[in-house]
Amino acid sequence: MVRIRREGLRLDQAVAEALGVSRARAQAWILEGRVRVGEKVVDKPAYRLKGEEVVVEPKEERPLVVPEDLPLPILYEDDDLLVLNKPPGLLTHPAPGVYTGTVVNALLGRYYEPEAVERPEMVRPGIVHRLDKDTSGVLVVAKHGGALEALSRAFRDRLVMKRYLALTEGHPKEGTLIAPIGRHPVERHKMHVGGVAPRYAETHFQVLATAGPHALVEARPHTGRTHQIRVHLKHLRAPILGDEVYGKKSPVIPRQALHAYELRLPHPRTGRILEFLAPVPADMARAWEALGGAWPEGIALEGV
Repeated sequence: MVRIRREGLRLDQAVAEALGVSRARAQAWILEGRVRVGEKVVDKPAYRLKGEEVVVEPKEERPLVVPEDLPLPILYEDDDLLVLNKPPGLLTHPAPGVYTGTVVNALLGRYYEPEAVERPEMVRPGIVHRLDKDTSGVLVVAKHGGALEALSRAFRDRLVMKRYLALTEGHPKEGTLIAPIGRHPVERHKMHVGGVAPRYAETHFQVLATAGPHALVEARPHTGRTHQIRVHLKHLRAPILGDEVYGKKSPVIPRQALHAYELRLPHPRTGRILEFLAPVPADMARAWEALGGAWPEGIALEGV
């Protein structure tokens, strides 16, 4: 049983953030009658909280993932959070049919005793935000529930600065793009500007350098929609190099050339602003140079 108190949030959002589970999992618990607001069971995920005490009785489910001894490239660690430099090709969360070799498996292996893993209610690796499988760079993990709540609030309240680097096919228009993103109406694995149930999405773009028809682009997303930078760059007719979902394959890099380069956020306990930087990985550096591009002064490269 978990007790929380929130105000102004949807019930499913509050449960998901507090317990470190997906919104879908939280909604399922609510519909099953496992969540009380005050003394009353509330089965409406969209119920807006007014500061009441919320009691959650999570459904005990045997985890589909197992602890693994996987290397985690760590940029920073303290008692409250862990900051990783996620390599490309590594899933953040397990997905249907893929239950090994993810960041979550590595976290279970590093931080949880075997007896804890046998008790699913105790296993909640605190992934604060996600990176796509083939996107590399800075990834933040909360090490306990209080840190997860504080960091999730910082992301939600836009107190976090995220800076990505991308190589693009074409030169996108610079400036701030506001273009809501929803599910693609036909190809359900894709997102789309407009689309089904679009949500507000805002990204600022700056072209740092060009190499013929290609560009090195800095992207600063001010919202966190699924595939946001990839979708916005496609909308600007400058899809990311190697992005087979929103663009096309590339002979110079076997994945989308997108890297979470820098992150600034308030520490969940002290509020002190922390800044983390993950140098551009070697595959992306080689791709840009193969296109004839030069790296602007001040951009950190892996191994340099």
